[in-house]
Amino acid sequence: MTVQKLPFFTRIETGECFTMELYLDHANHRLRIDDYRGNFKKAITRALVIAQEHGFTKVILKARQEDLSATWVHGFMLEGILSKYFNGNDAYCMALYLTNERRTSDYWMKEDKILQDVIDIPRIIEKQQLPENYSLRFAEVEDAHELANLYGAIFETYPTPMNDEGYIKKVMEEGTIFSVIEYEGSIVSAASAEVNEMYHNAELTDCATIPHHRKHGFMKVLISALEQELIKKDIYCSYSLARSLSMGMNAVFHQLGYEYGGRFTKNCNIWDKYEDMNIWGKDLSSINGPFK
Repeated sequence: MTVQKLPFFTRIETGECFTMELYLDHANHRLRIDDYRGNFKKAITRALVIAQEHGFTKVILKARQEDLSATWVHGFMLEGILSKYFNGNDAYCMALYLTNERRTSDYWMKEDKILQDVIDIPRIIEKQQLPENYSLRFAEVEDAHELANLYGAIFETYPTPMNDEGYIKKVMEEGTIFSVIEYEGSIVSAASAEVNEMYHNAELTDCATIPHHRKHGFMKVLISALEQELIKKDIYCSYSLARSLSMGMNAVFHQLGYEYGGRFTKNCNIWDKYEDMNIWGKDLSSINGPFK
C-alpha cells in the first residue's frame, strides 16, 4: 500500500455571509464541500476559486434540495442521492468536473452490467453465521496497529491512509466505529462506520478481508453489527460507496437491503486507478429486531 504523501485536510472557509466546511483532498485531486450555510451562491463561487488554486480536477457537493437550481448554473451535475442524509432530508450528490479526462468513465457499460447482475440477486433474510474459530467484536484504540497492518497488506493504494496507525487512532477518537472478525486471536476482517453526529448519518467504509479468509460472508456480519450499533446511537441513515467494478461489495449491500442511489465517476484513487463508486443507502429504522 502506498502512503499518500500529499496532504488532505478539513478547512472552514468563511466569507461575506457564508461559512462552509471543505475537505481539500490532494491525494485524490478533488475538493469536497461537506457542509455550508449562508449565501450559497457566494460560497460556491469561493469554493471553485479554491479548487482552481489547488489544481483539483473534481468538486463534490452534498446539496440541499432548495439549492439545486444554483448548482446547475455553475455546471454541477447530479450523480446520486443520499436518502435522509440531513436529519431525514435527502442530500443531492453533485459533481463538477474540471477536465474531460476526469469526467469520462472508462468502465461505465461494464459497471452497468455488474449492477444489473447484483440487483438480480435475492436479498438475504437469515443472519449470516460465523464459522468455527472466528469471533466478532468491536475494535478498541489498542487495535489500531493491527488494523493498519491489515489495510496495508490488502490495498495497494487507498483514498485515506488506513495503513497509518496514527490516522486510525485519530478517526476512532472522532467517533468512527470499527467492527472486526478475529481468527485465533488475529484480526482477519474489518469494516467501519464513520458517524456524522450533527446530521445523524453514518458512512460504512474501510471494508477489508485477508484473501484466504474470504468467501465466508464476513462483510454481511460486520455491517449488520455496525448497523445495530448505529441504531443504539439514534443514527438511522446508513450509506456506503462501493467500487462499481466490485461485484462482491455491491452484492453485499444489495442483499442487506441497501438501495442503489447513483454513481460517482472517477471518485477516488483506490487499488491502482481512479474508480467509479456506486452509492448505496438504507433507512435503519426499518430494521426489525436486534442482530445477535
